Parts: sequence; C-alpha cells; structure tokens
Amino acid sequence: MLPSQRQLFDIPDDVAYFNCGYMGPLMKSAIEAGIAGLKRKSTPWTLSPNDFFTESQSARKLFANLINADAEDIAIIPAASYGLAVAAKNIPVKKGKTVLILKDQFPSNFYCWQELCNETGGRIVTIEPPMDHDWTKVILEKINENTALAALPHNLWTDGGLLDLERIGKRLREVGAKLVLDVTQSLGAMPLDVSKIKPDFLVAAAYKWLLGPYSVGFMYVAPEHQNGIPIEHSWLNRHGSEDFSALVDYQDDFQPGAVRYDMGQRANFALMPVAVAALQQISEWGVEEIYKSLTEKTSNIAKAAEELGFKSLPLAHRAGHFLGLSHANGISPTLLADLAEEKIFVSARGKSLRITPHLYNNTHDAERLINALAKAVGK
Repeated sequence: MLPSQRQLFDIPDDVAYFNCGYMGPLMKSAIEAGIAGLKRKSTPWTLSPNDFFTESQSARKLFANLINADAEDIAIIPAASYGLAVAAKNIPVKKGKTVLILKDQFPSNFYCWQELCNETGGRIVTIEPPMDHDWTKVILEKINENTALAALPHNLWTDGGLLDLERIGKRLREVGAKLVLDVTQSLGAMPLDVSKIKPDFLVAAAYKWLLGPYSVGFMYVAPEHQNGIPIEHSWLNRHGSEDFSALVDYQDDFQPGAVRYDMGQRANFALMPVAVAALQQISEWGVEEIYKSLTEKTSNIAKAAEELGFKSLPLAHRAGHFLGLSHANGISPTLLADLAEEKIFVSARGKSLRITPHLYNNTHDAERLINALAKAVGK
C-alpha cells in the first residue's frame, strides 16, 4: 500500500479533494515541467527539429508501458472524442448491424457511433443497468452474430460499475465483432492489459486519472488497424518528416505504426512535458499499487457511509478507485454546494454522489467527508 503522496501536489491542508474523476490535479513536478516547456518556446532558436519528436516519443513509450503495448501502437490525440472519431472512421458498421453501448455511458463514446449508424443504417443497442449490478453478464447476453462492435468503458463514469473486459473481448472476437474502449475514467488508477483484452481501439484523455494536462490524450491501435485512414493529415505523420529541408517532397507513406493517427501539432512544448512528468510518476508508483491504495480508501469511505444510510455497489461489481453513493432519501440538490463551503469537493453524476480519491487524500480528508455527510443526513 502506498502512503499519502500529498506532498507531491499543491493541495492546501484544508481542502479535501475527492474529485479526480472530474479533473486530476497536476503534480508539482508536472507544473515545473510545463513551465520549463513554455520557457523553451520563448527562445525558439534553441529548439531543433529533433525536439519535435523526442518528447512525444517518450510519452508514447510511457503510455504503452501502462497497458502492456508497444510504443508504435500508440497515437497522441487531443481528446477521447478525437480518438473515437478515428475508430469510427476505420471500423465498418453495415446496414442492420448493431453497436452495443451502456445506458448513461459517457457521451463521447456514443455520438460518433450514432453518427456512423445514421450514415450506414446500423443500429445502436443500449444495454440497461442490471438489477444485480453485473454489467458483464448482461453485455455478454447481448453479443450475437449481428453485433458489429461494442463501445464501452472499463467502468461506468457515474457509479464505478465494473466490466470484465477480457471476457467481453473474447466473446466479441468469437462473433467477429470489434471492441472500442474509452478508459479515461480508469487508466492510470486501474490495471489494464491490452494483450489480454485485445481491443481494436482504446482511448484515454490525460486530465483525469493520468494526472496530466487538458487537451492531451492517447490512443492504442491494434496492429491490424494501423494502416487505416486518419481524420487529419499532419506533416509530422508522414514518412521522412524528420528532415525539415525536404518537407516539400510530399510523401504518400506515413510514419510506421499508429503515428499516422496523431493529432496535428502533437509536439506541444508546454503540454507534452506535463504529460511525460505525470506518466513517469504513475510508472514509479505502479498502477497495481495505486489501485490497491485507492480501493482501500473507497472501501473505508463506503463502510462509514453505509452506517449513515448510503448505499454503493458491492466491490465485486465496482472499480476499486471509484465510489458512487446513493441514499433512500435522495441526494440534496444543495449538497455539493454545502460540501464545497467546507472545502470538500465531490461530484454528482446520475443518481450517485461520486467520490473519486487519489493518493493525495489522507485519513483527515476522509473523516471530514464522513462528518459532512452525517450532518447532511441529520446524523
């Protein structure tokens, strides 16, 4: 178990921030890296052509290590929606075929498939929440020979409902269907191995559990999709782009691997260093250890909240870093504001009070949260 890492963050002692699922705070080391990057841009004569490639390649390798992939399998994207648009451009959905999604799934992993189905005559199938909380079982029941793909998270963004992606991926492959994942609400905090799950595309924005900057993300592309069509055509993605003097010798060939799908201006001298610093620290902690530590934090909060009349998903069906609390009397519409007045920060998503801690949280934070919830329900 990892001890509190609060000293690595600029979080005042009187702030209890349980909202990493909304926005992960930057570490001090990441802020310093970003400032150094901005200063480099202020002296552009010190930048060489090589600088357009080295930092993004470091980020690619670090991200690949998180998911047990190779660096050439990784594209750099500005947002999860960008990567999902790439996936939708490169996965055919024929007329009458179905795309599986979860009810109340995050909209970025819905709109692109809705648009694709409108264009091709495919059909969205929305899977309703299971009464027994077993999302995996109901998803497996919906997969059949008519399924073109499943567009899923690792856990639901509202209450942390967990999916067994290995079993789901195996069943999809049996019927010849594809798997597209948005793991923005899990990657960096929960282990994931693409060699076992075998997704076709996987995206993650960096600003939540990867503790990185806004407007940076990453996409894993399975090798069989690495010769597809990008949604923009950047000079950086083409063969031979390292030679700036020959850029007007236009190339039909792309850089190898998933690089063809990179966003334009991926060599962001302010944001890319921030992402690299964050990924380095996550790698140093180890995702397995992060997950164990966060699971202990949410389990302790869930147990204390249960005594106040709050309910949460059982751990067997919940991502350990995520906690959604509901109450028989509902959640007061003023609760978030009341908590914020006490400098305690959580979110409301769907019918859940969403509590998403990280390693910067300590025992005192948890005690303050529980005391505030007790006051809210009159106990």
